[in-house]
Amino acid sequence: MAAVSCVKKDNYDAPDASFEGNLVDQGSKNNIQTATGNVTIRLEQLSWSATPAPQDIPVKIDGSFKNSKLFKGHYRVSIKGGAFWAVPPVELDIDKGTKYDFNLTPYLYITNLTYKLDSTTLTLRFNMQAPIAGMPAITEIQPYVNTTSMVGPGASIRDYSDVLKVMVNKEWANMSPADKSPEFVIPNLVKGRTFFVRVGVRFDNDDKSSNLSEIIKIEVPN
Repeated sequence: MAAVSCVKKDNYDAPDASFEGNLVDQGSKNNIQTATGNVTIRLEQLSWSATPAPQDIPVKIDGSFKNSKLFKGHYRVSIKGGAFWAVPPVELDIDKGTKYDFNLTPYLYITNLTYKLDSTTLTLRFNMQAPIAGMPAITEIQPYVNTTSMVGPGASIRDYSDVLKVMVNKEWANMSPADKSPEFVIPNLVKGRTFFVRVGVRFDNDDKSSNLSEIIKIEVPN
């Protein structure tokens, strides 16, 4: 009886608010392509505390995010990670079905990505364009290759990607036209397999994030 009398009833309602949205390229209005673990949305519930513990929502590879198990309240929302020009945090009241899109400008656009498959050798070519001057220095450029569509930094077959990494360590203004139009030749893809390929440009910002291209599906014939 003594043990039962000490049990307190939890009077808090279960979390049933939700928050979702997208990282949108301010220029094209398309979602910004990311990679697993590359960007998170940070929530701080100001209605609970002046110094709340943060909650992070991972951004999916397609640039979308969602958490459907939040407590209703007033939040400060910010972006952590990513290779785009910083935007200030916003304050929002989050309840059931709350949506918000972040309009962002990437450091670089990866354009004109083309590929040529010759037997088991894949050649990638692309251009880079910087919409705004003064971005962090570029540290490296590389292709990413995987056997699933989850491809990018941290999700790539080393023998097809890391070994082809090009160390740059230059400011954009110091790069030549050839530097800004790279080519990668990826040999010895396995016959009869399907690969997912993209390219990325990494920056010397706080978390060494990358701008990434769209994903290309490559089917290697037998």
